[in-house]
Amino acid sequence: MNPAPPPTPRIPTVAYSALGPEDLVAAIRQRRGGTLLNLDRMLLNSPAFAVGWNTFLGAVRRRLSLDARLRELAICTVAVLTRAPYEFSQHAPEFLAAGGNLAQLDALEDLASIQHSTLFDATEQAVIGLAQAMTEQVQVPDDCFMAVQKALPDAQQLVELVGVIAAYNMVARFLEALQVQPERPLD
Repeated sequence: MNPAPPPTPRIPTVAYSALGPEDLVAAIRQRRGGTLLNLDRMLLNSPAFAVGWNTFLGAVRRRLSLDARLRELAICTVAVLTRAPYEFSQHAPEFLAAGGNLAQLDALEDLASIQHSTLFDATEQAVIGLAQAMTEQVQVPDDCFMAVQKALPDAQQLVELVGVIAAYNMVARFLEALQVQPERPLD
């Protein structure tokens, strides 16, 4: 994604000097491997919301049986469709680390051509199709769902995939509504 320069956040993130409550900040840092993102500092404007977010998204990111590559492919697809560069910048490296490649990430910029692409196998195409339907239409056509069900016949993984797509539509909408800025090297 080649985003425009980020706009000014609509609500200031919580300053590092004002972070709290301590136990919540520690829990977020633990989930993030010791760091805080601008997203976290925005969420800390509402500690109750930040608690729920940290618990929920922690489970979505680290406790599901769904293959990490498919999870991150779905998230990157949602980021492209919702024009959420912050989300894309956080998850493109995760997709690559899980076994995806740069050509696939580049191809997400033209979703209409993916069904004819050899860059994605049938399972990946089904995941992209589901993310596209859930993001753009909300209601998922039967043929789209049947393609995903054929690719992932396990009910647990289907529920997890639908949940990942729904969750990251929420994340994109939160980021974009509040105009949360991507991290800079000194953040």
